[in-house]
Amino acid sequence: MAKRSDWVKSKLFHPMCLLVICLSLISCERKDKYLRYAVAVMPTPVLNTPDFSSVFGGKDGRTLKLNRKNMIEEVEFVALSGTSFTIEAEINKDGYEILKVKTEDYPYPTQKGYYIDSRFVEKKLQKPPERLRKLPDKNTIINKLISAKGAIYVWGGNHVKGIPELLVFYKPVGKLSEEILERWMLKGVDCSGLLYEASDGYTPRNVESLFDFGSAVDIKDMKPDEIAKKLKPLDLIVYKRHVVIVLDSRQAIQSTIAEGVQLISLTGILRTISETMTPVTDPRKEGIADKFVVRRWHPQ
Repeated sequence: MAKRSDWVKSKLFHPMCLLVICLSLISCERKDKYLRYAVAVMPTPVLNTPDFSSVFGGKDGRTLKLNRKNMIEEVEFVALSGTSFTIEAEINKDGYEILKVKTEDYPYPTQKGYYIDSRFVEKKLQKPPERLRKLPDKNTIINKLISAKGAIYVWGGNHVKGIPELLVFYKPVGKLSEEILERWMLKGVDCSGLLYEASDGYTPRNVESLFDFGSAVDIKDMKPDEIAKKLKPLDLIVYKRHVVIVLDSRQAIQSTIAEGVQLISLTGILRTISETMTPVTDPRKEGIADKFVVRRWHPQ
């Protein structure tokens, strides 16, 4: 009588069994190879470097990479849940990957490339639909803008509540200050990020694109008080590297490095801007270096 071990070996190493196992392994390898897309399952930081650990932790595991203005220059923006990515390259880490990606939510040219941590996304075999952009109503956007009051300025930030997963995936070593932990989580917004989050990602993510967003309000050669009378809620006052958002006939809101998100006087900010900038209707014809415009984008 054949031994049980001989029977097991005969079954396991039968040529047909080996063929099935090999084909299965090849199938899995090919499937993984062609997972060329991903979808954000949570707010996902997008960096211009693949070296996430040097930004969030550094060599000692407790150093956040900040410039002299306390900004993380490697952060481009925070992709909202549902954002679709095309994967261009993969860098294997210990149990996860850093993915080089591109996305229609951030269609700006780059030489460095854009990178995400695979733990924030779900990889897909087939190209998923782009994130649905649904414009919230005017009051909803205004309420969101006002609720961000007091948030700190975070370069590339557009998620006021921050991303606590960054403290899990890149856990800081030792006890750090509350301010550093907030910056570690990217808990804050920059000027265009304030608008991007409030509009649920409907608006462009950088200031340069806002110069052409919506339609122009004719303010050429007008004085600050005259301009203020023409403005409507959610109009954008745009100039080089900054945007101010109109709330009503008296107030506006902005996020600055010095003050974070704050409510300001509409006529006051127009007067301040007018001290060094010239109001124009079409900056592309006259240049944007020392000009500012007003763009009306919400159907009100």
